[in-house]
Amino acid sequence: MKKLENKVCVITGAAGGIGQATAELFLSHGANLMLVDLKEDDLKKISRNMDAERVAFFAADVSKPGDTRKFTEATLSKFGRIDVVFLNAGIEGKFLSISEYPEDVFDRIIAVNLKGVWLGCQNLLPVMSKGGSAIITSSVAGLKGFPHLGAYVASKHGVVGIMRTAALEFADKGIRVNSIHPGPVNNRMMRSIEEQIHPDEPAASQKDFEASVPFKRYAENSEIADLALFLACDDSKYITGTTQVIDGGMIIG
Repeated sequence: MKKLENKVCVITGAAGGIGQATAELFLSHGANLMLVDLKEDDLKKISRNMDAERVAFFAADVSKPGDTRKFTEATLSKFGRIDVVFLNAGIEGKFLSISEYPEDVFDRIIAVNLKGVWLGCQNLLPVMSKGGSAIITSSVAGLKGFPHLGAYVASKHGVVGIMRTAALEFADKGIRVNSIHPGPVNNRMMRSIEEQIHPDEPAASQKDFEASVPFKRYAENSEIADLALFLACDDSKYITGTTQVIDGGMIIG
């Protein structure tokens, strides 16, 4: 059964591992998609084999109000409605202590990870269809601290506050707002963190991370997409304001 038949879904960070896996899964369940990411070439690459009638893309910086307004308007112009929003764009920044952290990197992380979610909620949620679903990618780092990832942790904690507030503010329209909290995922972001921790032996970083997960492995992008689909469709029609953890038990280990 197709769970998103004829639904219009906006996905930010669509060219990343989680974004692409979610786009492909949503498409297989009958959705129409607006894919948003920073670089047009990346969007062209991931959408190359997708149905052009059901998939559009828009190159945008989610931290810029004008860009967010433009891709919101482009979605409405193309498809006439917005039913699902997946605010998934994010960057990891540097692996450094708070005392060493560059201010410009901190500012960029807050701009993309936190302000980008704020702008997405501000522009997209008011024009969503009644009974729609907004999903925000946070992290286990949005629920606990991690040394040397202070800026990322701060941004992902902040996302939870936006999610809970939006869930209350848009409840009268029947719009559900939830956040998802992955642990380590087998994609580019984790490769970057691994290499920053152990530049000469990144595989050692992966082993350390895997040891901290009770399931002893990273999640796959497709597993995060499965959770996003659950929250996007009517299977979760009475769930809102929640932090959905998908970390193989990391947060309790």
